[in-house]
Amino acid sequence: MARSLEGKLGIVTGGSRGIGVAIAENLASKGCNLILGYTSASSKAPADQLAADLQTKHNITVLPVQADMGTPTGPRSLVETAKAHFLQKDGKFQVDILINNAGVAHNNLLPDITVEQFDLSYRVNVLGPLLLVQALQPYLPRDRSGRIVNMSSVSSSTGFPEQSVYGGTKAALEAMTRTWARELSENATVNAVNPGPVLTEMYAGNTPEFKRFIKGFIEHTPLMRARKGIDSDELVAEAEEAGGRPAYVGEIAGVVVEDPYE
Repeated sequence: MARSLEGKLGIVTGGSRGIGVAIAENLASKGCNLILGYTSASSKAPADQLAADLQTKHNITVLPVQADMGTPTGPRSLVETAKAHFLQKDGKFQVDILINNAGVAHNNLLPDITVEQFDLSYRVNVLGPLLLVQALQPYLPRDRSGRIVNMSSVSSSTGFPEQSVYGGTKAALEAMTRTWARELSENATVNAVNPGPVLTEMYAGNTPEFKRFIKGFIEHTPLMRARKGIDSDELVAEAEEAGGRPAYVGEIAGVVVEDPYE
């Protein structure tokens, strides 16, 4: 049976860990060739290993690329590296799917926010996706078949304490999403996905105080109840304290890339 994304090419930023890994695995299982963007040298080993595993398991081509999405040159460098690797013999280079997943978060109450945190957050979470889409625009499909998904957050609209900056960056990303959906309508659909808490390294690094802040939200999230015998004992115990469990990365990945061409 033909896979739904056979021969397509996708980019996943933040593709070495967390939600990015789950999205990459989902796309690969559908036959999509991939560029896995990652930022730091510490992510090289997991990105390389993921690429090797996906190539072996799914018989696709996967290219890990180190590029800092928080710099003016990082997004364009990623695109240029991808083009050099995937350029076809007829001179064509096309990216069918882009998942803007890379992001940073700093949880601080208003008095503790620093200019450095603000600057880094807006460079990675807002400027990075903008520059990447800008660099990719000439290489998007011309038949409306492209797909761009921006990973936002419920923080853009819920007003979580400690997330003045992070929530602001995600609100900005959503505003750009709506604009790009119009500007790129002949090339691709452009959408944003707004996960709540997700079981990632970023979530695990949250303070007990922050988890207390978001308890009321988790209690009203569908599928939030932990399941004894299915979820880990540690997660069940934490869920009782936190008001529910965070989503698994695979649950979010399924929402992002669920049969995009069917």
